[in-house]
Amino acid sequence: MVLIRTTWDYTDRCEAFQDWAHGVARQTKLFNPPQVVRWNTDKHYLRDLEQEGNRLVPTVWLEQASAVDIEQEMRRLGAKKGFIKPIIGATARETLRFDLTEEGIALAQAHCARLLPSESLMLQPYQSSVETEGEVSVLFFDGEPSHAVRKIPVPGDYRVQDDFGATDQPEPLTTALVQASHEAMRSAEKILNLQMGELLYGRVDYLMDDLGRLCLNELELVEPSLFFRHDSQSPDRLALAVQRRLG
Repeated sequence: MVLIRTTWDYTDRCEAFQDWAHGVARQTKLFNPPQVVRWNTDKHYLRDLEQEGNRLVPTVWLEQASAVDIEQEMRRLGAKKGFIKPIIGATARETLRFDLTEEGIALAQAHCARLLPSESLMLQPYQSSVETEGEVSVLFFDGEPSHAVRKIPVPGDYRVQDDFGATDQPEPLTTALVQASHEAMRSAEKILNLQMGELLYGRVDYLMDDLGRLCLNELELVEPSLFFRHDSQSPDRLALAVQRRLG
């Protein structure tokens, strides 16, 4: 079998990466399977998960080659700060935080004008809690939660990746986190027509919105960092899951 791990530059050649995944699956077992790779490398998957009842931050989907009036969309969202990110992206690539000021709107408008001709984007109200609460991730192996971590950006930043100086620490697996992340994983299996537990691994990322509610930020089923350093038993859990797949 083949286990995908740290292909963190796939965004530069996404179509080639998807083709590779399908080619591997014709020769051996790939985890997670190629249909998961194709679905999960395009953030439109979040729209599918929202339709299954998972809470997202309100999102305007800006499709490639479309035009957008940032000020109009932000006023419709009722937000004073905004956030833009690409549909295909990783490590905060081409993300933008902006204020609903003349300068901020002009910056966001120029950002969209530069990127929309070649890719699709997401526009959301910026959740300022990320600066203090960070992002919480729940790691799943074989359909069951293994451990959780909290990623905190440097003061004033929103980027939770350690590439930008963010730190991470163990996080308790609360009932609310377990229930929400279980629902996200089950939703993905339903959408992809997979059996329960067929996904070998996954990472469910949450932000707290400005009303104090958990909002699904990402469901990483292809190449997530698994934060083994925060749970000494977690590598064994993944190894045992691999063994079960091998029979």
